[in-house]
Amino acid sequence: MATFSQRRRHLLGQTLGAVTLLAATFGMGSAAAQSKEVTIAYQQIAGPLITLINSGAIEKATGYKINWRQFESGAKVATAMTSGDVQVGVIGSSPLAAAVSRGVELQLFWILDDINEAEALVVRNGSKIDKPADLKGKKIAVPFVSTTHFHMMFALEQWGIKPNEVELLNMQPNQIAAAWERGDIDAAFAWDPALARIKQSGKVLITSGELSKKGKATFDGIAVQKKWGEQNPEFMAKFVKAIADADANFRANPAQWGADSAHAKAIAAKIGGEAKDAAEAIKLYAYPSAEQQTTAAWLGGGKDGGAAKALKATSDFLKEQKRIDAVAPDYSVFVTPKYVEAALKLK
Repeated sequence: MATFSQRRRHLLGQTLGAVTLLAATFGMGSAAAQSKEVTIAYQQIAGPLITLINSGAIEKATGYKINWRQFESGAKVATAMTSGDVQVGVIGSSPLAAAVSRGVELQLFWILDDINEAEALVVRNGSKIDKPADLKGKKIAVPFVSTTHFHMMFALEQWGIKPNEVELLNMQPNQIAAAWERGDIDAAFAWDPALARIKQSGKVLITSGELSKKGKATFDGIAVQKKWGEQNPEFMAKFVKAIADADANFRANPAQWGADSAHAKAIAAKIGGEAKDAAEAIKLYAYPSAEQQTTAAWLGGGKDGGAAKALKATSDFLKEQKRIDAVAPDYSVFVTPKYVEAALKLK
């Protein structure tokens, strides 16, 4: 699928090294704070945000000139934010946890989506994989240091399968789809549009939703360079309100986001693929309301908040996998509900 959600995630071994080296230049983003202009990174994730990018609604709401940049992974978003090239970015919980664990001063301020059933491990028809134990010795593709990589490793742990008993291959979603069609891989943990393609000749072994219920939740969020956000609080509040309103429209009128809708067609036009696939992908995610996001279930609650605990759990896992060197003592410093709270006060 010409790539909806080649989002978030991947290449930690290589990318985090770059993130660490670039951390010293983090202050470069401050120049953007002096003018009403901002660069925002997004990924190919089907959802209400994409319709706002298409329509220019956020520019109208904030009065800022916005340079929208599409990235294929969250790890690359983290690198761009660290260098100062990007001030705000869509990023998955796994690459965000990795970046802040390395000392990058980012703050999560909005939950773009609860990944829920939108990611899944699919096994190829004819691969002779009928149960988890059959994965041993098989080739499994996944974007490294992505939310799917995190859940893939967690699934193996749950099933008592050692990582060296399978062949894990680092592939971006579009590479996964191509490798699947060539017959090069036996299984893949992916998201749409690649997920929809591989499902056509495979079966789902487990979903991220099922794994989240076992205590390892994943989500896509929007993060900001901490200093830039503090220098532009009005923009942040208006930006959040625009997204919150779009999400609310989807929750209240899901039928208006079907395959033949202007929304689905606009999303497909922006990030590729078919409108029907965009419509199906949107339904797999959950979109927490602004009110819900300020609670301890998500951005609120300090150390005990849902997002902070998810970042901590992810970081513990990444360290265990030797993907990061250290875990921060408190991940609530990388999460803030203040911009959502400010947005809720706007008319």
